[in-house]
Amino acid sequence: MTPESKRQLYREVMERVNHLIAGETDPIAVMATVACELHHAFETFDWTGFYRVVEPGLLKIGPYQGGHGCLTIPFERGVCGAVARLGKTLVVPDVREFPGYIACSSSCRSEIVVPVISPAGGLVGVLDIDSDRLAAFDEIDRIGLEKICSVVGRVHPGD
Repeated sequence: MTPESKRQLYREVMERVNHLIAGETDPIAVMATVACELHHAFETFDWTGFYRVVEPGLLKIGPYQGGHGCLTIPFERGVCGAVARLGKTLVVPDVREFPGYIACSSSCRSEIVVPVISPAGGLVGVLDIDSDRLAAFDEIDRIGLEKICSVVGRVHPGD
């Protein structure tokens, strides 16, 4: 896929997401829709889903597409936990080189995790995408997924 075709695909996904969630106020419904649209749009996405903040320092699995994921992730562990702590996107080209990586799936080789922030500035959760290919994610993915996560965050009613 060329860089421009990838950017175009993100634009198309964003357009579909905006159309599908127009007027929707339930954050779980929005997360489910976004996970589905992303997972089926990109052939490199092996697992696509959300982990929600359910109590201080703890993420719990939310809507996802793909095989089973970890049910809970403490903020102290893994890429998702690091993103929850830092509040910024992490792109991991080779998960085997990430300190404290949690192997929820043996097929995962690379990962991108994006924070989902509410309008009030609180962490709602993270969008986690795994690939069975090394270095599957780049700056285009980061930008496209951050835009999509900003839409998801706006639906969350509060912190």
